[in-house]
Amino acid sequence: MTGYELRKSALVSASIAPKREIQYPHKPDGKPKYSSEIFGENVFTLKTMAKALPKPIFASFLKQRRGRQNLDKTTADSIAHAVRIWAMDRGATHYTHWFQPQTGTTAEKHDAFLSLVSNFTPGGEEVTPIDQFSGSQLLQSEPDASSFPSGGMRSTFEARGYTIWDTSSSMFVQNGPNGTAILYIPSVYISYNGDALDEKTVLLRSNDVLSRAATELVNLLEPESHVSHVYTTLGTEQEFFMVDRTMYALRPDLKITGRTLVGQLPPRHQQLEDHYFGRIPSRVMSAISELELECLRLGIPIKTRHNEVAPGQFEVAPIFEEASVAVDHNLLTMDILHKVAHRHNLRVLFHEKPFKGINGSGKHCNWAIATDRGENLLDPTVRPETNFRFIIFLLAVLRALQEHAPLLRVAISSSSNEHRLGAQEAPPGIISAFLGDQLNEVLDAIEQDRPMKNFSVPQFQSIKVGGTVLDVKVSALPHITRDLTDRNRTSPFAFTGNKFEFRAVGSKQSPSFPVTVLNCAVTAAIREITAELRGQIGSKQRASDEDKLAVIRKYIKLTKGVRFEGDNYSEAWTQEAERRGLPNIKSAPEAFTYLIKEKHVNMLTKETAIFTESELRSRYHILNERYAKDIIIEAETLKAIVGQQILPAAFEYRKSLAEAAASLKTVGVEAAPEVDTLQELTPLVACLQTEYRKLIAAVDACVEHPSEDSNAHAMAACKDVVPLIASVRNAADALEVAVADKFWPLPKYTELLLTI
Repeated sequence: MTGYELRKSALVSASIAPKREIQYPHKPDGKPKYSSEIFGENVFTLKTMAKALPKPIFASFLKQRRGRQNLDKTTADSIAHAVRIWAMDRGATHYTHWFQPQTGTTAEKHDAFLSLVSNFTPGGEEVTPIDQFSGSQLLQSEPDASSFPSGGMRSTFEARGYTIWDTSSSMFVQNGPNGTAILYIPSVYISYNGDALDEKTVLLRSNDVLSRAATELVNLLEPESHVSHVYTTLGTEQEFFMVDRTMYALRPDLKITGRTLVGQLPPRHQQLEDHYFGRIPSRVMSAISELELECLRLGIPIKTRHNEVAPGQFEVAPIFEEASVAVDHNLLTMDILHKVAHRHNLRVLFHEKPFKGINGSGKHCNWAIATDRGENLLDPTVRPETNFRFIIFLLAVLRALQEHAPLLRVAISSSSNEHRLGAQEAPPGIISAFLGDQLNEVLDAIEQDRPMKNFSVPQFQSIKVGGTVLDVKVSALPHITRDLTDRNRTSPFAFTGNKFEFRAVGSKQSPSFPVTVLNCAVTAAIREITAELRGQIGSKQRASDEDKLAVIRKYIKLTKGVRFEGDNYSEAWTQEAERRGLPNIKSAPEAFTYLIKEKHVNMLTKETAIFTESELRSRYHILNERYAKDIIIEAETLKAIVGQQILPAAFEYRKSLAEAAASLKTVGVEAAPEVDTLQELTPLVACLQTEYRKLIAAVDACVEHPSEDSNAHAMAACKDVVPLIASVRNAADALEVAVADKFWPLPKYTELLLTI
């Protein structure tokens, strides 16, 4: 079959494919179960563990979980036995240590519970099969570390690495093949020498140091509060595209790189602004509903689902959880989405920019700090101007941005997110914070020691509807506990009522590293402010309001430059940011260099000690190597598509036109239209050939003569190859318009975006 015939066959298949139906769980009386009754049924929760273990064993585990003692062998063996019985009762035949290497995804190796016990008798060896799972098998496993990214931290032949059970995250079971299940053990991943090789270890470290620093500051501000632990909360708004799987199978660029390397927008896409919050297509709704059911069983609290701005684009978002658990759940959600989409003959795309010309996808990370008493330290409360604790923690976050904004830029940098950042749909590479009019007025009034403007008087607008007058409150900034500000969707880091929304994080990446970096920067700022406040207090027993105000005024002035309320997409902001001295980092390889600058190295390795120097340098090399590899893979894929599909299609169309013109002339019919079309087509083909040859030369140079410096290699890919990928694409897209549809070998945007 030709490419055109395959496209049409895929269209027919998509239009007549039977809809997958699943049975929602019901109670014995036939009534549907409530979501709360399904929630966490496949999770080995603390409550489940408490029922399965003797009280002394469970108490011992809780002490270990709180960091008060090590997990002894008796406790580990008891938990292992209990969780094996629980999991096998749910069909589990295997277990896996589930971890997060620096690949942007998760990893797992399955081991069976089945074991063999040999007994030697006079008649020979007797082998008895048993199901077994020991405490040592629960606590750690040994995957081969040689094939995971290490950034030169160890040689390829040094293969030993360890996964270690993260006791802060509950174990769970997921369905396996043929009606079986698998026990998942959330784990960290370290090298033989104890260096972190994953994303989770450093996140857990950052949570610990932030907790200690924030606890000290809270108790210094309010000694009567007796806070013993502080933790970060996270809610990840996961955006993604869905396309028909048969169409996806005919696009090698989507399969290999996750994005379309060629393709023209259809006449109608997102310009009518009618897709956002519109009706979710039935096939997608069915898939998302199945996702939600699986997430419920795994204790993942998916709260929201809706259409996003672009056709074929959607979002799901959970209720906020403790940050490391939220990261686990986000990665699980992405994995389940892949599986569920497959069952519905769909393909989920997490790439930040799978389609040129329409909105890309992000993973908005909603981040806050809370105490063990359930108090959100970023809640302004009714009167933020007198809530000094809130203001001081707010200023700590602003100070973190001011001092270490380049690190946040590093944390969101990748070859895929580069297509989205600053593209009139996502924040630019300049990191700034949006607070809103009321909080800015609070800070300005305190700094200037003047009364605050009154935001509590609501304004009313009368609207007459069918003869009835409705009073619609249009109060912009009332004194309420939520929604003190409007939303600024152009800000990379916006305060949204009682949390900060880190909007620049890419949809494909794990939120772990961005949250780790944010935790580290805020920890350093909290410690700096704590030291300043202690100096202000001096020999007094506790901080007075005057002491707090003195520190607050100092940091309001220091952090004013990082606050911006306007349009982050505008050229005026780029110029203003330059005047303020805010870095405008325009590429991922440039961003990576900040990871090894002395100021940031000191903060990460000495002040907070989240990373060792070898771990940090390793991550620097991994980021650069991944960027260069991604670009080269894209270029090689584009070479294959152009050379093997698009140019041959153009040649075939030219041949058809030439033969048609010649045939017409032999019978004395004017062939001017065919000749004109052929003449218009020829320079387009020649242009594509020229750019195609340039791309081949650039890729060959990048591959055959790579720099020993990983950043130089990434820079070369960025400067030499990326522009040629764009120019080849532009030439190919011009041909797509000119070549007759029956000759075009690839599914077009119309078919990809509008066939679900």
